[in-house]
Amino acid sequence: MSTPYTRISAVAAHLPERTLTTTQLEQRIAEDNPGLQVPHGVIERFSGVRRRHLAAPTDRPSDLAATAARKLLDRTGTEPDKIELLLYAGVSVDAVEPATAHPVAAKLGLACPVLDLRNACNGVCDAIDVADAYITTGRAGTVLIAVGETSTTIMPRVVADQREFTKVAVAYTLSDAGAALLLEAADEPGLLARHTAAHSSAWQAAVVPITGEPGERRIGRFTLRAVQLAEAFASLDPGRFTETLSDAGLAWDDFAAICVHQAALDGLWLICDNLGIPHDKVVVTIAEHGNLAAATLPVQLAQATTSGRVRRGDLVALVGLASGISASLMVLRW
Repeated sequence: MSTPYTRISAVAAHLPERTLTTTQLEQRIAEDNPGLQVPHGVIERFSGVRRRHLAAPTDRPSDLAATAARKLLDRTGTEPDKIELLLYAGVSVDAVEPATAHPVAAKLGLACPVLDLRNACNGVCDAIDVADAYITTGRAGTVLIAVGETSTTIMPRVVADQREFTKVAVAYTLSDAGAALLLEAADEPGLLARHTAAHSSAWQAAVVPITGEPGERRIGRFTLRAVQLAEAFASLDPGRFTETLSDAGLAWDDFAAICVHQAALDGLWLICDNLGIPHDKVVVTIAEHGNLAAATLPVQLAQATTSGRVRRGDLVALVGLASGISASLMVLRW
């Protein structure tokens, strides 16, 4: 029997209907911080974000992940007992213990092995890599990757002063979403090439810390050292990306769509220019949907396939970028 290949057979996204515009957010910040001078439009100017999605107050990350996954399973007619492995790849989690994959599996009625695979906003690319290892070695024929992000819960309502606002302003770009991918064994390659890289010495550039004394630990505020982060991403070797494409006999122009992680609009175009990615190939979501964390790439892929921009047989690239820092390139035949 020949070694199976891996292909992504379906993708689905769940974007909460409740939204918050950047104008509304700035009004809320002004009301909560009467002495703080926040220039009108500053958040949109530095990030490009006009709107973000807000999960219901009672929603957990597993709820958003399960909603997207249920949509995918219903649309494809896939019964829960067909899933042989569930990988949860979100940044947001229900609890420190157990793995958030467990409540997702319970809500979907799955009885397969499950695990969390977290690497900031790069989790989905890593999960695809792991799923491919399971499928090509025959350990699983059908793998479900699920993501649930409730990142807006860490947006600060009150800040001490202008300096603190500048440090935590990146949190105001965050958005909530769920997403799911179905990967299956196939006779022809679906995952054509990949490249992964890390620059771990820059891990302090973007951090959501755990703070407090022992016994009173809590999640701290998302802080960003913008210059350090920009320098770290600028250090990515574009030659390694183009070499990966060349080894597969491809170039950026061959793709129907390129999904790139997006934390800020200007930053997106700087990354694209550094890597040589044509702007017109990129699926842009940051303006209307905010920074969707690890859900970004599958949400973009879902939009590209739903709109008809990507059809079966087309080439798609996933470019993952994350704090840490890490980067990934996944080359797919859809």
